Amino acid sequence: MAKKFMTMRMWILLIAIVLSLMAINPNPWASGIQIKSVGQGSLEAEQGIKSGEILKSINGQAIETLQDFAKIIKSFEKEPIEIKLETDEGDFKYTTLNNIGFETDENLTVISTEDFAVLDKGVKILSINGEKVNDTLSLKEQVNKILPLEKMEISTDQGNYIYLSRGAPQITAITAQTSNIQKGLDLQGGTRVLIRPISEEEITDKDISDLIKVLSNRLNIYGLADIQIRSAKDWEGNKFVLIEIAGVTSAEVRDLIGKQGKFEAKIGEDIVFEGGKKDIPFVCRDDGSCSGIRQCSQTSQDQWYCKFEFVIHLSPEAAKLHAEVTDKLDVISSTDGREILSETIDFYLDGKKVDSLQIGSDLKGKESTAIAISGPGVGPSKVVAIERAIANMDNLQTILITGSLPLEIEIEKLDTISPIMGKSFIKNAFLVGLLAMLSVALVVFIRYRTFKIIIPMLITMGSEILIILGFASFIGWNLDLAAIAGIIAAVGTGVDHQIIITDEVLKGSEKYLNWKQKIKRAFFIILTAYFTTVAAMIPLWNAGAGLIRGFAITTIVGVTIGVLITRPAFASITEKLLNK
Repeated sequence: MAKKFMTMRMWILLIAIVLSLMAINPNPWASGIQIKSVGQGSLEAEQGIKSGEILKSINGQAIETLQDFAKIIKSFEKEPIEIKLETDEGDFKYTTLNNIGFETDENLTVISTEDFAVLDKGVKILSINGEKVNDTLSLKEQVNKILPLEKMEISTDQGNYIYLSRGAPQITAITAQTSNIQKGLDLQGGTRVLIRPISEEEITDKDISDLIKVLSNRLNIYGLADIQIRSAKDWEGNKFVLIEIAGVTSAEVRDLIGKQGKFEAKIGEDIVFEGGKKDIPFVCRDDGSCSGIRQCSQTSQDQWYCKFEFVIHLSPEAAKLHAEVTDKLDVISSTDGREILSETIDFYLDGKKVDSLQIGSDLKGKESTAIAISGPGVGPSKVVAIERAIANMDNLQTILITGSLPLEIEIEKLDTISPIMGKSFIKNAFLVGLLAMLSVALVVFIRYRTFKIIIPMLITMGSEILIILGFASFIGWNLDLAAIAGIIAAVGTGVDHQIIITDEVLKGSEKYLNWKQKIKRAFFIILTAYFTTVAAMIPLWNAGAGLIRGFAITTIVGVTIGVLITRPAFASITEKLLNK
């Protein structure tokens, strides 16, 4: 009996189902915290730590929640260390946290540098932090004194990894996944933003690429791990950037990306430095010794004022310009008797002054690389004022690190979906899908009055959904509500095609046609309908700046899987069941 049904078409269907299950990798009992990614070229990658492993502990500290993981990672944060280098072409100075910032050949000649290290390639290292170095061994010894290696022990479900490191492990983590199916924003909650770049000149693909790069840096630095950001177009040729971020509110996103973020520090009319790594290689963040709330006071009965402050380090060029400008200023006495310079240093964000600081007389003409940035937070209570000051500080630090956007932007559309609603969408989608399948089965039973049609049809519908989900898991496509609608549409066309096949097989008026001829005629109709469906989906690719692209993709993938795999298998099993 098994041989009777296991035709080549049925074997293809069975293989597709097995491969789909492997791609989905269902694991309903998964629990704990899972490694999402490992830094490319990092020490962790060299040790063989891989994404998907379940974290047990780091340096003996148990990890059971994402909060545990974040707390442990935060414990690795250190105060910035100043690096002073003497080379054969002059002195260099910069700050670092856990990386010396350069590599040399055996002659101590610099062959590569990190972005934060203000150092020229091709120079020869003579001393580091006042200690002479003669060869690579003495350089390594001095680096280990400045940035000592510490034991790192990471325990996962795959084993223990022990190695020496200078900072936090370069891994990101998520709650353990029960499958490889990636849920889109509609199903897990978060914020979706459609951004329109604005320019008097024609916006090129490179402009969009540069915009995406800065936005991505800004969002990643802000601590948002689950981000989808891509370019988008509509059929009128307008270019957009589409951002989907899980786990944040629309207000947080609007504050972060709704501004161009052009930061300028001025003394009088002279701009002494701007935001971005060119002028500011280091910004103190999440370190109480050089960043935090410095004072709070009640200004009226229903208003509190809090002031944040954090330290930045200027590049040598910016420090030199700062010295040149301050050298021209006069020394005067402040109201409290201190000696200060005759001009203040004013901080502007997108053309609006956010703070103004007096400059001590000791900075006159001095190439100082350390500058304190401050700003306010105002609220009806001390708690609210502190929260707003911290939020303002986070945004300003992010802008100083990433620099301004290359184009002005306008938020075209902004939607927020709560995680609770996302779970409700998943539940409702499963319920609606089940009801639809049962309703189809009932209608088909009323039409044909035989379970020989209903059972293969239900098996085919279920197989089709499984293979679509397997394909989505394999390519990493996020399933959102539009994609689910596409799956339903694809399965719906599948039912239509199965009815066409069944009618052709059962048709008795043309007895001169054999089974192969009947199936061939049915598939001529099916292929015509297939190409019509695909043609109808193509215009939806860029419709609404790509917001319903998921519907188009899953519909095309679904009907293609149906035509190539599931419907030939249905025709085969129907032929065997009904050919008496």
